[in-house]
Formats: sequence, structure tokens, C-alpha cells
Amino acid sequence: MILTMAWKSLLAHPIRTVVLGVGFGLGVSVMATLLGVGEVVLEQARSPKLAGGGDLLVTSLAGPVTSARYVLSRVMGDPGVTAASPRRRADLFLVRPDGHVVPLVAHGGIPSLERRIGDPETAAVAAWVDTPADAAWAKPEPADLLRAMDRFRAVPDAPARVASWAEWLYFKGRSGDAQFYMTFLAGPRLAGGRRVAGVRFQLERNGVTESFGASTSLDEGDLLRGAPDLTIAGASVRLEGLRYHVTMDLPRLERGVAGRVTGDFVVEAVPGRSLPPIELRGAGGWVSGYTVPVMSGALTGAVAVNGTRVALTGTGYHDHNWGFWQGVSWRWGQVQHEGLSFVYGRVIPPPDAADPERMPGFLVALGPDGPIGYATRVRIEETDEPGTDHPRRIVVTGRARDFDLSMDIAVESVIVNKGGALSAGPDFLQMRAEYTVTGRVGGQDVSFTAPGAAETFRE
Repeated sequence: MILTMAWKSLLAHPIRTVVLGVGFGLGVSVMATLLGVGEVVLEQARSPKLAGGGDLLVTSLAGPVTSARYVLSRVMGDPGVTAASPRRRADLFLVRPDGHVVPLVAHGGIPSLERRIGDPETAAVAAWVDTPADAAWAKPEPADLLRAMDRFRAVPDAPARVASWAEWLYFKGRSGDAQFYMTFLAGPRLAGGRRVAGVRFQLERNGVTESFGASTSLDEGDLLRGAPDLTIAGASVRLEGLRYHVTMDLPRLERGVAGRVTGDFVVEAVPGRSLPPIELRGAGGWVSGYTVPVMSGALTGAVAVNGTRVALTGTGYHDHNWGFWQGVSWRWGQVQHEGLSFVYGRVIPPPDAADPERMPGFLVALGPDGPIGYATRVRIEETDEPGTDHPRRIVVTGRARDFDLSMDIAVESVIVNKGGALSAGPDFLQMRAEYTVTGRVGGQDVSFTAPGAAETFRE
């Protein structure tokens, strides 16, 4: 019956029937081809040579990856990664004698690492070998990475903002009932190639805060060449391998109040437990940068306050900030517990640089071997103590893939710095707090209560 219907259709509509038959034939042949290709792909995917293989390209939406050297060191330390190489792309123009211009695209990399990832171009040129600088990239020493993170920067060319440039090294530690903050700061340019500089040490004990410090100026060339090794007035910091050694002999800052602090302390960095440099950029050349070379490290030392010895033993923290700070505020906090370290933050830029409502926050978790998770979908909610403008509770939540964390922060004490962190804005609040952290990060459950610190601003 089917053959009879097909024969009658061919006699009644010969052209349409032929076209329809050809179409069905092509469809069947294409399907057969796809099934064959799929079988080949499946066989290749099961090949032992390809087991676990793959390519990963790390890029940045904002331009070059500024922390690429740190990222490479972490990637190469992963036992599941056999090869990785940095690469830089640039546009070049070849100008011939007759004036004809030929555009070129150039790629730069490290020869030995390029060969390891199977690049055919470098494999064919034996003369391409690693330079000493390449070797430092291929196998960076942890101490070299720390020094690179903590380098100081020249003031960017942004005339309307240049007066508010500042960059500083910040140290924090907790020892028993005592907590301290110490800042080495280099500010705007002065005449003669010098920079404003200041140092401050704050010690909180039994609810009482004492502040010590001094100011001076530094030669900008010496600053850029030497940092993070700095000497400002009666205090210095030296990076000795993985140890930050800080010494001080500073007067009391309050006018008419006698007092002095002397002594030293050491904060030990742990390789891998760092937050690499990140930068935010906005209109008019605005920039704000942040890195944490020491998320959590051993703290040892002691200071004498008016002749009374105070031991500094426990856990230390060190970060580094730079940028234009006029009209800028931030929310920040940090806590450690049993090999885990957490830091949250959000920078609130001036309205002429970026929309403060659209500026993302961050919440980062680091384990003993480096970062284990982060989120940029972060909420920071502060509840003030009734009758004051000081927070009594801060709730931070972060959500991302394989990252769901909540931090309930109870504020225990507050240090108020009038006029802002740089004496040019809202009051800057440094808080001692107790963190209750719950959630799941990197495939592991997290639940603990531990002491930590936080910062915020109030008009």
C-alpha cells in the first residue's frame, strides 16, 4: 500500500516528490555523519593521553592581571597542574623605509614554560632560553613574592586628585587582652621630590587606648626603591625573608600628655596565605588598591609603654593600601581560626569616580595552602548602638558557587579617629569584635567563634 501511494504521488507531483526524497536522504546522511564523529570524539576523550588534560586561560576584565606572578606561583604549586605559563600580548607597527606601516601582533612568554605547554614556535628555536627574570617568574621565591606585593607606587598622573594620594603598610596584632594597630604611611608629594610620611602605633588595653607616633618626609626615589623596608621618624620595618621586623621609639601623640613606647615585634608570613593585589579604577584617574601579604601569621615581641612591659605574642596580620582617598570610605573586617582566615571589605568611592551603589564587596577565605573560596555578592549590614553612632553588630553574608558564608560580628570596643583615617573626612572607627562564622566554603562546613577586628566610618 505504501509503495502504491508513493507511486501515485510521484506521477501526480514529480518535482515535489523528488525534492522531498533528496531532503530525506540528506538528513539521514548528516545524522549518520554526526553519529560517526561523536563516536570518534568519545573514543578520543577516553584516551589515556587526554585524561585530566585541558587548557586554562586566566585574564582580567580590567586589563593585565596585576597579580599574575602570585597566581602563577599558586597554580604551579597545584599537583594537578603539569604546566602553566604567563603570556603578554602587544600591538606593534613595522614602518618600512617607504613609509608603509604594517600592523603586527606580538606575544611574549617564558620559553621553558611555553615549551612545557606544547607551544610549537618556541620548540623550534633553540636560542630562546630563559633569562634570570624569566626564572624568577617560573619559580618565584615566597620572599620575593612578598616584596613584590609590598612595593610602593609612584603617584599616578591625576592632577585633580593628586593631593589625596596615600599608601601605607598596616599591621595588627592581638595578644591576650591587648590589641595594637600600626601604620607606616607615605602621602602626597612635597617640593624637591619628597613625600609626606608618618607612623602611628595604637595600643588598646583594658578598654583604654594610647596612641604614639611621629611625622617627617621621605625622598620619593628612596621610598620606591626600598619599600617595604621603611624608616619613618623613630620607627622602622624590615622584611627579612618571610619575617616583618618592626622596631619603634615613639612619643605619645596627645598634646600635653607625657609618654613613650619602645620595643619591637615580628610578624611571620606563611607562603600561600596571602591575598594578591587588587585594584579598583574609576573616572578621572581614581584608583584604590589593596593586598594582604600576611593574612594570619605568628606574632612575637614586646613593647614598653612608659616603662611597663607589654608582651606581644599571638596572631598577627599585615595588609597594604594605596590610592586617592578624598571622599573615600570603606567597610572592612578580618578574623582567623584554626588554619582558616577570612577578610571582607567594600570600598565606597567618591561619586565623581564611580557609583557607590554599584561597587562590589568581597569576602575571601584562605586555608593553610592558599585561597579556598571567595564571593563578590556580599552584604554588609551595620546596626548602631542605641544613642550612639557606633556599630554594636555587623552582619556580613557572601554567596557564590560553592561558597555560602555568614559572619555575625559583635562589637566589643571602638577606637574613634576624628576626621577620618587620614584626618580629612568622616570619623574612622577601628573595632575590636567577636566573630561567629557559619556556612560552607570550598566543600567544607565552617562553624566557629573567634576574636577579630573591623573598620567603618561615621559622619
